[in-house]
Amino acid sequence: MQGEVSPSDYKDLVLFLATAGIVAPIFKRLKINPILGFLLAGVILGPFGLGRLIPYAPWLDYVTVDSPDEIAQLAEFGVVFLLFMIGLELSWERLRLMRRLVFGLGAAQVLGCSVALGLGGMALGLPPVAALAIGAALALSSTAIAVPVLAERRRLHSEGGRATFSVLLFQDLAVAPILITLTILGRGDGTFALRDLVALAPAAVGLGAIVLVGRLALRPMLKSVARAKSEEMFMAACLLVIISAGLVSALSGLSMALGAFVAGVLLAETEYRHEVEIKIEPFKGLLLSLFFVSLGIRLDLSLLVAKPVLILGVALGLLAVKAAMVFGLGLAMRLGRRASAEAALILAAGGEFAFVILDNAIGAQVVPRAVGQAVLVSATLTMFLIPALAALGARLGRKAAATPTAEAPAGGPDRVGPEPSGQVLVVGYGRVGKLVCDMLSRHDLSWIAVERDARLVEQGRRDGSRIYYGDASRLELLERCGLATARAVVVTMDAPEAAEAVVAAAREARPDLAIVARARDARHAARLYELGATDAVPETIEASLQLSEAVLVDIGVPMGLVIASIHERRDEYRKALNRPDALGGRRRRLRDATLR
Repeated sequence: MQGEVSPSDYKDLVLFLATAGIVAPIFKRLKINPILGFLLAGVILGPFGLGRLIPYAPWLDYVTVDSPDEIAQLAEFGVVFLLFMIGLELSWERLRLMRRLVFGLGAAQVLGCSVALGLGGMALGLPPVAALAIGAALALSSTAIAVPVLAERRRLHSEGGRATFSVLLFQDLAVAPILITLTILGRGDGTFALRDLVALAPAAVGLGAIVLVGRLALRPMLKSVARAKSEEMFMAACLLVIISAGLVSALSGLSMALGAFVAGVLLAETEYRHEVEIKIEPFKGLLLSLFFVSLGIRLDLSLLVAKPVLILGVALGLLAVKAAMVFGLGLAMRLGRRASAEAALILAAGGEFAFVILDNAIGAQVVPRAVGQAVLVSATLTMFLIPALAALGARLGRKAAATPTAEAPAGGPDRVGPEPSGQVLVVGYGRVGKLVCDMLSRHDLSWIAVERDARLVEQGRRDGSRIYYGDASRLELLERCGLATARAVVVTMDAPEAAEAVVAAAREARPDLAIVARARDARHAARLYELGATDAVPETIEASLQLSEAVLVDIGVPMGLVIASIHERRDEYRKALNRPDALGGRRRRLRDATLR
């Protein structure tokens, strides 16, 4: 029957999912970066790996990839989602503060490395135009590998990490001008005209459109979806934002990743930031894994066997030239020696955009196909070394003194990275939660609130409060809101099941944390103590105690005696509800012993 789908059509998808399920656990158990595993898996499963043996063993066709180009198209979304998540960690103010590194160090690195590598190509006998095209391609480093490695080692917000990211950001901006230049060179005359400069106008218009629409429409759209209280619709809205921004950027002549990055920066200033991070994280991880597999699939190791001296020589030369250039430029930009060395090591390897640029250069007949393929193999080999280079750079960077810089302002709503430490995390921003936050503010205690009701979040944001939209029963959201460094968690939600989920998640993550929870009645309070609450406050009991206090005072009983008796009765209730065998009881005894 026409249009009937064959099971073999899903073979590549099944192979990738099997690879993801096998490679990641094995490499994590071996304490090796899974990125290397996915690259190696791509080499093995590709047409230049097991695919070469199919004529001798036809059954290998079942475990090799048939459509590398289709996988590569889908894999590009891995970089798109990665840049979007990076954008969520930044803000316009942060980018303004980073302008010296982005447009200073970044521009100098791209221009300097392009010229230096181009001169090296000319020394090897390549024509000037081909040499400069290859130099421009190899000057770009791997955002898709470098940023996750830095984040995993918690070096993304160090001095060297910020310098690295700034350079990578400028490299993404430089892709469009490089491609336009290659198109001009491909015409044959190699001359620039006014119409060539006009070709950059769509890129500026596209970025402007993303920023304008994002400023005007992003928050209202997400607020409307959040009010519907549908997890599926919120996830669909997040995907719509990323893909739409990427497509507008691509239609403007820029990379999809750059458009997604701008969308992430726009969302970073909204109350939906952390919820969006949680929704997108699984997609980013899966698509990035597919991206690394696709890079391995395109690696033709036969060239390494046929021309080992040339391939390895180009790879070593690339590492040496880029590392020396970045180190020198870092010192010139007044970075520390260790930070400059860390950035130089991470940026020394080639990157994924080398494939894009060299493919265009080969198509425009600027670079011979054989030369381009050999250069791509050399660049890919250097990408395998990024985790090791990053580990060496992190070791050097950690020895540097931790001094504040202009690129790292402390605190403030536009800071980069995780939430500030030492705050009280308030879950629920209704009438009770708002009063708790007000009392914390009166005692000069900083706090962060999480609320599921979009209207309450909007109201809190309008009042200038730091409040985020999301479901706090998920540990991922609590962690992104600063659970690891919080002084205490206050659960004010009126939904018993939700409050229990928050208490259980917080206690499992932080055994030492003070957790105070609102309970509906005595039975609910006992359940919260079992789950690990330090204190549970039943509404019915507290209302009864307050009524008793009011009537005793009104009929003339001395205030001191009334307060003493109320406190005594409250302690009796607490002891009765918080049994010694309950988790909350054990936590209280441990805390009391520590205080003594």
